[in-house]
Amino acid sequence: MNYEIVDNDLYKNYDYLNDVIKATLEHENALDAYLSVIFVDNKEIQEINRNYRNIDRVTDVISFALEDNNEQIIGDRILGDIYISIDKMKEQATLYNHSEKRELSFLTCHGLLHLLGYDHVNSKEEEKIMFDLQDEILSSLHIER
Repeated sequence: MNYEIVDNDLYKNYDYLNDVIKATLEHENALDAYLSVIFVDNKEIQEINRNYRNIDRVTDVISFALEDNNEQIIGDRILGDIYISIDKMKEQATLYNHSEKRELSFLTCHGLLHLLGYDHVNSKEEEKIMFDLQDEILSSLHIER
């Protein structure tokens, strides 16, 4: 397991993300993975969203997976990058009335599951599977709403 968290001096209190990343990778038997988590502000994530998804608005997390879901993986896995808007994370923590730790953990787990091939856009069934899995992983770490 090898990962990098690039905080860009936007957020410093994120040591607990080590446990979130490890628990997610362990749950998915992907400890031989490489990935990056990059903290950005709302302006940068809106630019990324506009340039790569043709959606000109702020979002909370964007994942860029390097694996194709149909690939046969042998050896180390290079999963990709997760971009998280720290501004949006803080807004959502307040909106949903839970801690920044819970929101940042959720967004990290969510983004990582996308890198591992999960999705929630195409069907309610896929959405339920992914969100139940996120809740299971975060609950195992006692990171609750």
